[in-house]
Amino acid sequence: MKILVIDDRPAVRATLRIVLADEFEAICEAGDPTLIPAILSPGDIDAVLLDMNFDTGSLNGEAGLFWLSRIKEMEKAPAVVMITAFGDIPLAVEAMRRGAEDFITKPWDNETLIEKLHQAIRKNRSEHQKNIAVRKAREIEMRDSRRRDMTIEQIKAEHAKEAVARCGGNLSAAAKQLGVNRQTLYNILKKE
Repeated sequence: MKILVIDDRPAVRATLRIVLADEFEAICEAGDPTLIPAILSPGDIDAVLLDMNFDTGSLNGEAGLFWLSRIKEMEKAPAVVMITAFGDIPLAVEAMRRGAEDFITKPWDNETLIEKLHQAIRKNRSEHQKNIAVRKAREIEMRDSRRRDMTIEQIKAEHAKEAVARCGGNLSAAAKQLGVNRQTLYNILKKE
């Protein structure tokens, strides 16, 4: 598992790198949150440990909430655990409302932090799997709904096209899969 630590204080990043090193295969880190999109673009980060404040002049957590929202807009967003020295209950509630899997305050307990990161990753993966299942169910429902208004010839043609697509465009393989000869498959596709 791969973790991204975003905190403007180098000492905090160094400490977190040491604390997390035995638990996660890779720890990436950055002090500038504007690097988040570039770091997350490959899609190989499992969780982000995101500081709430990046400017000592403003300790209201708005910067962290802003970046949390940007992360959660991504297609396969990683789990996000917010971390701050200036946390309060309303801020934690707002972070969770915007999609954070958990919230932890500085100074943290190492075991609690590690467990929260593992739980956040499990929760996030489960949510992604649920979303994929829901999306597939909707696609099937839409396809079936569309098929109710189709003729048998149109359904045959659609089924044939799906077989050809599954076979990478190979008509002979698709014909074999459908249990027809190549000419019959060609004729079905030609009618459409």
